Amino acid sequence: MRIGNSTALGGAIYQRRTDLSLTQADVAHQAGVSRQWLIATERGKDTAEIGRVLAVIRVLGLQLELTPSAGSDLDVIIDG
Repeated sequence: MRIGNSTALGGAIYQRRTDLSLTQADVAHQAGVSRQWLIATERGKDTAEIGRVLAVIRVLGLQLELTPSAGSDLDVIIDG
């Protein structure tokens, strides 16, 4: 599944949660986030904290994988 923005990410989280028949309260509790935070994230909140997002996707049995976009020829330089 390709996720290109926070709305798509929230939708994917929502879909997986409902596919597993889990309530927002169940997932929020297991991930250590509030139910209100999860609601906002499922609705595509742009400022959702990455650590919390990762906790939620772990609870849902998902993993995050980053791959280059098609046609992306950008050189990335990381100073260390």
